[in-house]
Amino acid sequence: MSLQAHPKNGKNLLISSRCRGMYVKIHESYRNVVAICDAELVGKYFDEGKMQLEVKENFFVGERKSEDEVKRVMLVEKGKDSTFNIVGERAVKLALEAGIITEDNVGRVAGVPFALVLL
Repeated sequence: MSLQAHPKNGKNLLISSRCRGMYVKIHESYRNVVAICDAELVGKYFDEGKMQLEVKENFFVGERKSEDEVKRVMLVEKGKDSTFNIVGERAVKLALEAGIITEDNVGRVAGVPFALVLL
């Protein structure tokens, strides 16, 4: 269990490490951009020399979802030819399981996995 601030209202939440969930936000346009991240990474900045990764609230925070819900969104959006921006251990693992990405698509910044996908 850990105490974390909610990214929108700042109130403290007691969150189980197994139940942190993920955020999914679909930016609608000609080709949807699906932003998915592990919830605990929102608002964090990672720096590794020439590579930086910022998990911005305004880009990633949409609906908080369970792993099953996230996997369903991935599969539906894959069928719509969407692009994906995926950050975090659990989010990347689900994308691998859903066939959205392969290990070759996964990068890391300061140990945090991410994948950018244009299907």
